[in-house]
Formats: sequence, structure tokens, C-alpha cells
Amino acid sequence: MSERLRNEWFGNVRGDLLSGIVVALALIPEAIAFSLIANVDPMVGLYASFIIAVIISFAGGRPGMISAATGAMALVIASLVKDHGLNYLLAATILTGIIQFLLGYFKVARLMKFIPRAVMIGFVNALAILIFMAQVPYFWNISMMTYLFVGLTLLIVYVLPRFFKAIPAPLIAIVLLSVIAVMSGANLGTVGDLGHIDRSLPAFLFPDVPLNLETLQIIFPYAIALSIVGLLESLLTAQIVDDMTDTGSNKNREARGQGIANFVTGFFGGMAGCAMIGQSVINVKSGGRGRLSTFVAGAFLMFLILVLGNYVVQIPMPVLAGIMIMVSIGTFDWSSFKYVVKAPRGDAAVMLVTVIIVVATHDLSKGVIAGVILSAVLFVSKISRIKVTESKQQHSTIFQVEGQLFFASVDSFVHKFDLTAQNQNIVIDFSNAHVWDDSAVGAIDRVVIKYKENDNKVTVKGLNSASQKIVDKLAVYKDPQAANRSAH
Repeated sequence: MSERLRNEWFGNVRGDLLSGIVVALALIPEAIAFSLIANVDPMVGLYASFIIAVIISFAGGRPGMISAATGAMALVIASLVKDHGLNYLLAATILTGIIQFLLGYFKVARLMKFIPRAVMIGFVNALAILIFMAQVPYFWNISMMTYLFVGLTLLIVYVLPRFFKAIPAPLIAIVLLSVIAVMSGANLGTVGDLGHIDRSLPAFLFPDVPLNLETLQIIFPYAIALSIVGLLESLLTAQIVDDMTDTGSNKNREARGQGIANFVTGFFGGMAGCAMIGQSVINVKSGGRGRLSTFVAGAFLMFLILVLGNYVVQIPMPVLAGIMIMVSIGTFDWSSFKYVVKAPRGDAAVMLVTVIIVVATHDLSKGVIAGVILSAVLFVSKISRIKVTESKQQHSTIFQVEGQLFFASVDSFVHKFDLTAQNQNIVIDFSNAHVWDDSAVGAIDRVVIKYKENDNKVTVKGLNSASQKIVDKLAVYKDPQAANRSAH
């Protein structure tokens, strides 16, 4: 075994084991809740969480990150299940895995560089808000006892680590408060209230769907959406875990691993899943760092269902809600309040738009895509400002161009020139400019040809090598300098 593999699996055995147990306990209510969102039996989400976590611990590219059934994926597939049933969901999950693997093979992670920091901050903050909002039904306006258990959970997870760190505080809170709740007979909502847990292992099954073009037409749009949402959430979560642990990850391998996990899950009755930022934060904050923590989370989840199912259903929901509130507080980037004030207005707007759209739609992909598009628009707007300075020198009129000439700046460029001038020596100097595309060359053509039609002598100079190359290739006007270069 190589040193790297040894470190990834056995470099933090105690921390990974304990954190994995905490994650498994917190996974159960979430997997059940996401199953209900997707209109499927709770076991579909639980099986998916078990299989995906175990497979991704081997195949993934980010040690210590938790992948399972998620709300984002459940929202995408809800209408598919409603219209066509579970078997079409399983077929879409398998196809999703194939698409994700191919995207990972073709190095989709390179696209991460196009996601600005403002979008990342908005993504994290929106996710923190969604995690908190998801807990509200489990504690708000229920009973004073519910509030008490939520408060005790938060007290334990925040205060206990100051005095005792051998066992993760969330694990102590779950076990201790569950025992107190059962022994005292407190009237609290429990995990068992969310849905029935079938104490059985997942079985291999081939989706009962026709293998024809009609089936492909039904599942392909969903598979594409699931692939994009899953990889977007997984790669962003991997980056967040990278930052939290000051370590790197192989994001293309992570994309391939997500594909493998979803492909296998579809054959064992599970729904498509991806990385979970909330559970990943729980894992890291509980001491998890290696692949072993992800494996234990999945394996112990199945152990809980098969062996301890009668006890798991008695875990009070206010306790798990309290732990997830802790996660949401720890996930939210509180420095973003200063960021809104100090950052450029465009970046602040991108961050706020990302948050608003994600929270409004409960769809992380829509918020991130909107943030990236808004960033691109603002960037184009910023660099499309082009300056043209006119000056007289002896018998010539010189136009000094400064900036980036491309499709968004061509109108401004053309309007800087008085195209009614006649019988003059016109010099257009691009020494401080760059010509990027066909639209830019077309604008130069328009100016030069119009001047020549009015009996002006026109000289274009100062083009850098890249600009000169595209002008020589696409320009309509006759440039004597270009002709001389061609002759040589």
C-alpha cells in the first residue's frame, strides 16, 4: 500500500471512525426526508445513501467528503417519479452515472475556474440558510419540551468541546439526549415519525423499463439535469472541504467517482445522489479527514438500519435538528456582511443574487448558474469600455485607441469617430488596444472603409501580433502593410 493511500485511509483512524458514526446518525432523517420530496419510499433514499457513501469512499477524489441522497437531486427527480414511477427513476440514475463518469473523464473540473469567489460565497451562505430552514418544521411552534431539547443539543455541541474532545460532541448529544428522552417519556417527534424503516439489505434489480428510444427520451433530460446538479454541488463542496482542511483534491476523479456511485446505486433500488455540504461539514467538524470516515458513514448507516433499527427510530428529531442548526451556523460565512460593504458593487450583487435565487428555488444549480452569468455580464460590461483619443499632428489626425475591442465594445468604438471627415490623413493607433474577434474586425472595416469612401488616407498601426493576425485573416479593407508582409 502506498504512503498516500495509507494516509487517506488510516492516517486518522479514531477521528474518522467517530465522525463517521455521527454522520450516519444524522444521515437517516435527511435521507428519509429527501425520499419523501422525491415521492419514493424512505428506503430508496437510505439505500442510496449507504451505497453512494461506501463507493465514493473508494472512487472519490476528495477524502473526508460525504456523498449520499440529497435534496437538490430529489427536487429534480420528483416529477419523473410522479409521472413515470420508480423504475424510470432507477434508469435515470444509471444514465446519470454514465454521463457523470464521461464528464469526469473529459476533465469537467476545469470549468470550476469559471466560478467566481462571489458565487462561491453565495453558494455557501444559501446552503447554510437552506439547512436551517429545513430544520424549522422539527422544532418551531411544537412544544416547550422541543425547544428545550434543541437548546440542550446546542449547549452540548458548543460548550462540551472546551472541556472534552475525545468523543465528538454531536455523538454525545445524540446518545445522551436520546436516552433522557426515552427514559423520561418526553413527548417529542422522533425519526420513526418520518417514515417506515425496512430492516433489509438492498437487492440487485434491473429497472423494469422498455429498452427503447421512447424510454431514453423520457429519462435523458432528467439524467442531464441530475448530472449537472450533482457535479456542480459535488465539486463546489469539494472546494469548500479543501479550504476547511487546507488540503487538495482530485476533482476530475471525484466527478468519475460520483458517476460510478450513481451507476451502481441505480441497480440496487437507490435514487441519484451527490456530495452533501451539511454532512461534510459535520464530518470535518467532528474530526473526520480520511476516506475511512466516508466509508464508516455509509457502512454504519446500514448497521443502524439492520441491527439498531428499533433504537434509531426513537432518536428525537429536536436533537438532530439542533445538530443541523450548528452545521448551518458553522457553514454560513459571517464575514460576508463585511464583504457586501467592502467588495465592488458587482461582486456584492453577484453574491446576493446567488443567495436569493438558491433560497427562493431551493435549487443550488440555478443560483450558481445565475451568479456565473451575472458575473460574466458584469465583467463584459467592465472591459467593454473603450477609449478613443483624437489629436492633431502636423497634417494628420491621430486616433489613439485604448482598451479591448470585441463584440460588446464595437458600437462604442465606431461612435468615437467622425466618419464625415474628408480629404484627411487618418491614423488609427492600436498600440494600447487588443482586437479579439470578428465583430472587432468588422468595426475596424466599417470605420476604415467609410473614411476611404470620403477620400481620406487611412493608416492602421500599432496592432500587436495576435490582433494583426486576426485582422489580416478577416479584414475587408486593403492594408498596404499587410500586403507587404504577405509578399515577404
